[in-house]
Amino acid sequence: MIDVVDSATRSRMMSGISGRNTRPEMLIRSLLHRRGFRFRLHAAGLPGKPDIVLPRYRAVVFVHGCFWHGHDCALFKWPATRPEFWRDKIGRNQRRDRQVRDELLAAGWRVAVVWECAIKGRPRDPARVVDALASWLKSENKEWEARA
Repeated sequence: MIDVVDSATRSRMMSGISGRNTRPEMLIRSLLHRRGFRFRLHAAGLPGKPDIVLPRYRAVVFVHGCFWHGHDCALFKWPATRPEFWRDKIGRNQRRDRQVRDELLAAGWRVAVVWECAIKGRPRDPARVVDALASWLKSENKEWEARA
């Protein structure tokens, strides 16, 4: 499929996409806060600057967009234009995600990942995802993941 805008416009549009305070991230933060959890945001001192840091539980939460992190779900589709660029970019993101997770685990942190597909769409229930996340936070498990 041919892009409907020129490359300069597409570049401007893509550069405007924020990596922080995304809608899924804000939703998870809001629901966690309502349940009494207090946290820090985007802690610069930790590998990967996790979206949500809960020092009391020695846990971090990443809220990943399915496209940008190459998740194998219905929300992810390889772009038809510039496929080699996108495979390289998304591959680098996935390698960085694994490295950051390993560094956090080695430093004694617990790591949770909430995928966009777990909370987006009609049949999804974000409150249930956060209930499961809250249960994990109170457990001793090192890793947790929410996916569709």
